[in-house]
Amino acid sequence: MKLWGGRFTKETNQLVHNFNASISYDQKFYKQDILGSIAHVTMLEKQNILTEEERDAIVDGLQNILQDIENGILSITPEHEDIHSFVEATLIERIGDAGKKLHTGRSRNDQVALDMKLYTRDEIVALNDLLKDLLSVIHRLMSEHIETFMPGFTHLQKAQPVTLAHHLGAYFEMFRRDRSRLRDIYDRMNYCPLGAGALAGTTYPLDREYSASLLKFDGPTWNSMDSVSDRDYLIELLSALSTIMMHMSRFCEEIILWNSNEYRFVEIDDSYSTGSSIMPQKKNPDIAELVRGKTGRVYGALISLLTTMKGIPLAYNKDMQEDKELTFDAIDTVKGCLALFTGMIDTMKFNETVMAASAKRGFTNATDAADYLVNHGVPFRDAHGIIGQLVLLCIDKNISLDELSLEEYKKISPVFNEDIYEAISMKTCVEKRNTIGAPGKDAMTQIIAINEKYLQES
Repeated sequence: MKLWGGRFTKETNQLVHNFNASISYDQKFYKQDILGSIAHVTMLEKQNILTEEERDAIVDGLQNILQDIENGILSITPEHEDIHSFVEATLIERIGDAGKKLHTGRSRNDQVALDMKLYTRDEIVALNDLLKDLLSVIHRLMSEHIETFMPGFTHLQKAQPVTLAHHLGAYFEMFRRDRSRLRDIYDRMNYCPLGAGALAGTTYPLDREYSASLLKFDGPTWNSMDSVSDRDYLIELLSALSTIMMHMSRFCEEIILWNSNEYRFVEIDDSYSTGSSIMPQKKNPDIAELVRGKTGRVYGALISLLTTMKGIPLAYNKDMQEDKELTFDAIDTVKGCLALFTGMIDTMKFNETVMAASAKRGFTNATDAADYLVNHGVPFRDAHGIIGQLVLLCIDKNISLDELSLEEYKKISPVFNEDIYEAISMKTCVEKRNTIGAPGKDAMTQIIAINEKYLQES
């Protein structure tokens, strides 16, 4: 069944039908289509456009269709152009002429706009829950590793000592912002396009505020042309999804490095690793690599939709049908990646001894050694040069600053005393940094308490 055709005298060419049809993918929101239709006919009866009997017959028919699809009794078949025509044709077949009144005061343009908003809104909730699960795992790891020392990096060079809790906390902030972005998108998009018609509303006395309230929107959209041609919320969502993937990809890149023989900071659980078909010693971080790789796929969806929308005049154009496959794929990709990534880091083991040793061997306490001299009256620029000489000596001897003898320290500067070793210990270097946001134990304990409250309340 087509929802149009009266002015046509020839059947659509099959290739044209296939090219034009969207049912192969828009069947994904059959539930939203049916729930939107139930709200629409409920409003039509309230406005005396349908009788109570007509409303009840249509609502019962739609609810039975929904139940039959979900129970596997009813299959969505490809001869229909889209999910809307499938649902309407099935309804008419089941309840007769009353079903033909389903589409009163409505166009496929506002119908598909509604379905996509309802679907996107549901998926934002699911994505938000997955991000919260990820944040809960990161929070647990932070709580467990307040005193796990490791090198902090700039330019991929060891810079200053931090803790694993502090390093993971940076990702907590990223994913916290991702949830905030999703919430903003939800709030901004949560206005109902139903009743906008094809582009210019309708002559029927619809109650758009009532339709919106039935579907838990904040209200109706305010311009019927924009209602059917707006895809900003999808572009915003794809942008937010791209950012989520970017954050996961950065984390995955670090896990891949940390998992290497050169670092040995982590061991990925066997259930999230694979082996080599030829090299028996290999244990590959495939999940981390695939998440990193799939980031480009999500970026592609964003660029594709931006490109599709850039030249489209008002109001609805068929180009906009291209939004669905891109968005569906991006959402499914991000949801899958979040679930697997969360499981991977939840089961990862951290080699705390290796991490601490790496911080020492990378001269991450050099700045603190310079600060020691400054605190003993040496100008910072002179202190910087003195510590540089000590680092060169350590490199030549293949040792860390902690392993230099006091005699060797004093040869370069007599200011050094026995307390230099305490001053440059990893514990001292980290724990004296206690301004909010720093890696010190007191500061991290405060942040972890803030994060705990955030997870409980959001």
